[in-house]
Amino acid sequence: MTSFDTTPQLNVWRALLALAVVFVMLATTGWTALRHERGTAPLEASLSAWEHGSLAGRRLPAADSSPARLASFFASLTEYQRSDLVRRYPLAVGNMNGAPVDLRYRANRVALREAREVEHKRVHDSGLTPDGQREAAHREERFGSLLRSDRQILAFDPAGTGRAAEVFGDLDRAERVSVVVPGVDTDVLTFQRTHRRYSAPVGMARSLYDAEGRAAPSTRTAVIAWADYTAPGGLGLDSATATRAADGAVRLNALLRALPGRSPVSLFCHSYGSVLCGLAAHRLPGRVTDIAVAGSPGMRVKRVSQLRTSAHVWAMRDADDWVQDVPYLELGGLGHGEDPVSSVFGARVLSARDAKGHSGYFEPGTESVTNFAAIGVGAYESVRCADGTVGCRAGLPDAASAGRA
Repeated sequence: MTSFDTTPQLNVWRALLALAVVFVMLATTGWTALRHERGTAPLEASLSAWEHGSLAGRRLPAADSSPARLASFFASLTEYQRSDLVRRYPLAVGNMNGAPVDLRYRANRVALREAREVEHKRVHDSGLTPDGQREAAHREERFGSLLRSDRQILAFDPAGTGRAAEVFGDLDRAERVSVVVPGVDTDVLTFQRTHRRYSAPVGMARSLYDAEGRAAPSTRTAVIAWADYTAPGGLGLDSATATRAADGAVRLNALLRALPGRSPVSLFCHSYGSVLCGLAAHRLPGRVTDIAVAGSPGMRVKRVSQLRTSAHVWAMRDADDWVQDVPYLELGGLGHGEDPVSSVFGARVLSARDAKGHSGYFEPGTESVTNFAAIGVGAYESVRCADGTVGCRAGLPDAASAGRA
């Protein structure tokens, strides 16, 4: 006898509900969440200049060469030559997977100074509306903040709403690396927030980095706040489909394959970021040991095995998270599949006690971020499961035997 959960009538009802949700979102946000691009694309211009450039009479390698090829190229250069490339092609070098991490930091500082100057001029541009001038002032302030001497900007693109990635810790020497992948409404202006600090990528990553330090004081860790993809703007058609996630998955895998060293890597994917991580899963490099999702609308599959990854897959959801009311199905490209915390999906379900709704999983002191930190340092024996048992830790090694690069 067919159970109620799988009756054709209920499946039809769910499909209709999913469509209703989508049409409500469309009615309130418009048929697209695409935002108008501003002016020319400076990153593309820098990459084009690189492709036509030369050094000491030799053509430069293709910017999309393998990370190993680019790492070898930069290693062959003198310090003067590397500095010259930073000066001539700051955005290209700053976003180049395979370039030395410290060189990317330096290049992005040059690119940020140039972008800040552009916005400074726009603030005083009489051809802009008052709203346009205020936006320029906001961007100028944000770029100035990213330029602080204590910040390590791994990626930066000022085009459109902007993209960025920042590193906490020493990425070159880290024994464990964590990458925070955020969801909707993430851009260069929301990369960090003063209010609701831990709902933004910088706050999330900083909180996780601090929690990992408490979980394993003797372990060198690095955490990347990775907002280097064009996220959907609000709850609209883009967030109900996987288009932005698919593009982001390619970018995420490119980053992961270019990370220095061989240390284990863990992904922490929030909200729509978990859709991206689900699409990236089958192509992740083997050093990615864990994928943990929080407040997920789905990972574009019905069960963990369909992710085709050797990484451990974890999921958590706070009891007050509104995302639980989203229809967990996929129909004609709309929706993102099964609920990752359901028994059908098969993830290792974590406790999210004290997580404070959809945006509070990285709040300091919560069991959610403490669980994430334990995963990030490989201390699986410290993880607390959602049901109060030890089932989510079954078959996993403890920190002493997990192995560190």
